[in-house]
Amino acid sequence: MKKSFLQSLGPGLLFAGAAIGVSHLVQSTKAGAEFGFGLLWALLLVHIFKYPFFQFGPRYAAATGETLLDGYKKLGKGALAIYYVINFATMFTIQAAVTIVTAGLASQLFGITNNLVIWSSILMLVSILFLVVGKYKLLDNLMKYIIIILAISTIAAVSVALFSSKESFDVSQILPSGTVEITFLIAFLGWMPAPLDVSIWHSIWSVEKSKNTFVKIKPKDAIFDFNVGYLGTLLLGICFVLLGALVMYKSGETFSDKGGVFASQLINLYTKNLGNFSHILIAVAAFTTMFSTTITTLDASPRAMNISSSLLLNKEFKLGYWFWIIFLFIGTFIILQFYMENMGSLIKIATILSFLTAPFYALLNYILITGKHTPKEHQPKLFIKVLSILGIVFLIGFSVWFLTNI
Repeated sequence: MKKSFLQSLGPGLLFAGAAIGVSHLVQSTKAGAEFGFGLLWALLLVHIFKYPFFQFGPRYAAATGETLLDGYKKLGKGALAIYYVINFATMFTIQAAVTIVTAGLASQLFGITNNLVIWSSILMLVSILFLVVGKYKLLDNLMKYIIIILAISTIAAVSVALFSSKESFDVSQILPSGTVEITFLIAFLGWMPAPLDVSIWHSIWSVEKSKNTFVKIKPKDAIFDFNVGYLGTLLLGICFVLLGALVMYKSGETFSDKGGVFASQLINLYTKNLGNFSHILIAVAAFTTMFSTTITTLDASPRAMNISSSLLLNKEFKLGYWFWIIFLFIGTFIILQFYMENMGSLIKIATILSFLTAPFYALLNYILITGKHTPKEHQPKLFIKVLSILGIVFLIGFSVWFLTNI
């Protein structure tokens, strides 16, 4: 029974692997450290209002056997071209952001060298090796165990922090004010639980799983798989906010924008507050968090760019996926080599852009899933449609609020 349950999961856990990264380890921890429990409202709201648009990825793939990118083309090549430009403009920064944090944690966990460019290159090469050897199937199987390790180690760390805390809990919610705080909030919302274009990745993984298993996934099963992964991202997001609040809030610690320094501060601060035994617990939880994101982003962006290129040019590229992986590796390496000192600013720009472009993906996904290109029987019920409209209003409203308050 347990084995069949695990085997039934796939793209949903890949979604969780991609989502639970910088948004959770860095942004959620900082949210807890700087605002205590005060931003839990934002964490919950963004999960509720982004939910339909992420769910539409596996829903559309299961209903039609196509990716969302195929659907975007049916809505007009212009929509697909806009996605192509946005993805090309942001994928190197996103990969650099997740890889540098992973590299910082690897240097803390394994030692060997403190050179984060070397560690980043090693981690990307190991990830590429995984993808070359095992392709989608290995990624699918590997992610199940990474997510389990991550969940166990994170929940254990939260439990220790809860029992160790002697402070009374203040659960007052806070609406940030001022440019710095509002900018942090929008950056927090931008990648929580993930950028909305990850819905595209999810649809690609869903189609890929069907190809590998030779079984057409039913929409009901695809949505169940997604819900498991999505609930996991929410619970772990709450865990990291709690960890930041319980261990770092009012500690006087100022976080560095440099990946390696941040990783060292994070692990050392937990160790100082929770005891030396927690060092390996936190290090393993943090590293598995980021390594899963490094692998999934390195797989997904090239897949998306290859499919987009094929659809836009009406031409199949046999080695397109590997071309984009190598191109992404080289571009990420250049950013890390020459813009290491500005990684904090690059992450902030990438997260804010993700939030500001979210209404674009939300509208496209909603139009596609409720329109003629999705069979009527597989379209969402009224409740999800209403939630979608409220979600679009939420995303546009917060974007306007941000732009008029900075």
